Amino acid sequence: MTARVPGSKSITNRALLLAAAATGVTRLRAPLVSDDTLAFRTALTGLGVRITETGDAWEVTGTGRGPAADADAADASADARVWCADAGTAARFLPPFAATGKGRFVFDGTDQLRARPLRPLADALTALGAEVTTGPGGALPLTVTADGLTGGDITLDSSFSSQYLTGLLLSAPLMSAPLTVRARSLVSRPYIDMTLALMRHFGALTEEHGDGAITVHPGGYTAADLTIEPDASTASYFFAAAAVTGRRVTVPGLGTGSSQGDLDFVEVLRRTGADVEITESATTVTGRPDGRLTGGFDVDMGNISDTFMTLAAIAPLADGPVTVTGIGHARLKESDRIEAVARNLRALGIHTEEGPERITVHPGAPRPAEIACHRDHRIAMAFSVLGLRTGGITLDDPACVAKTFPGFHDELRRLFPGAATPQGI
Repeated sequence: MTARVPGSKSITNRALLLAAAATGVTRLRAPLVSDDTLAFRTALTGLGVRITETGDAWEVTGTGRGPAADADAADASADARVWCADAGTAARFLPPFAATGKGRFVFDGTDQLRARPLRPLADALTALGAEVTTGPGGALPLTVTADGLTGGDITLDSSFSSQYLTGLLLSAPLMSAPLTVRARSLVSRPYIDMTLALMRHFGALTEEHGDGAITVHPGGYTAADLTIEPDASTASYFFAAAAVTGRRVTVPGLGTGSSQGDLDFVEVLRRTGADVEITESATTVTGRPDGRLTGGFDVDMGNISDTFMTLAAIAPLADGPVTVTGIGHARLKESDRIEAVARNLRALGIHTEEGPERITVHPGAPRPAEIACHRDHRIAMAFSVLGLRTGGITLDDPACVAKTFPGFHDELRRLFPGAATPQGI
């Protein structure tokens, strides 16, 4: 079976910003169309970037510079107000972009987004010359008063999220001097590799040093067309579904050349006994005929933490306990993902243990229960996979999958028409 997985959110939103900052017109083919990417696109248009739809592509007319706050207003000092909705990438990527421009920019979002920390990014922008104020706890609303950034040499706390570093790197070519960043306690390194690869695609000059520091030189970006590959995080649910149903699922367009670290999730599935094949053009996972999973192992998923919930949700079906480590930063995502997953598994009658940066799931027979999604798309999608093998699972917020894949439930039903599906969708 071939799964129809939409474009990568991570690549779509990075490419949108790069295209906006570039000189010329960029054509982004097969972008993800979801709540988060539409929020990011709308925020960019509010900053003066022209984006049009042509068939299955978005054409972005870049400004070649940082934005000007309400450039069309009679009062040049008027604020530019940027609504980030639930999109963490908008709240973390766009303030540095604004800081390379001129004016006063006010970023805000939903209560869920306001709960996510921004202090390391705010401190970094202040050190680089912007005037920044935050809301309570160093979070949104965040105000940036900008007159360009000069670059420099800074150390950045990256223990909460790699997105702070990505935000600074993406806008560094618009600074007037080189930027060197030393990321302290960096999590999710593959996302930084993705960022740097995309920056180079748009013409940026970057250097990686032996001590882990990264230097980006000024010079701006040049428009460069790009086809967005399927989202590896989203693909994890369909690969897991193949493992637990004993079927075969292929995701075309996601192969050995992928820039997404989350494709490494299939190597975790290989440890559960699934057969995995990765070619240049596609990845295929085939489950054992009886859907049996091998457990009894520990795995560090710190670099692919967006997929730990996929594994944890199906872990009750394994023949031994599964422990996931290195995921402490997942407590600061759309929800406290470790606690949320543990609570839901316990509601299903599964013995689960958790620590500051780990979770252990023991084998068991899940009983009917309602899954508390916490408005978190990844919780809803992960437990939907378990629902293929377990009757009586209900999602309290099935629509939250629209954050990254509005058609998720329909695609799951199309691929697995004979399997159980969560109630309430």
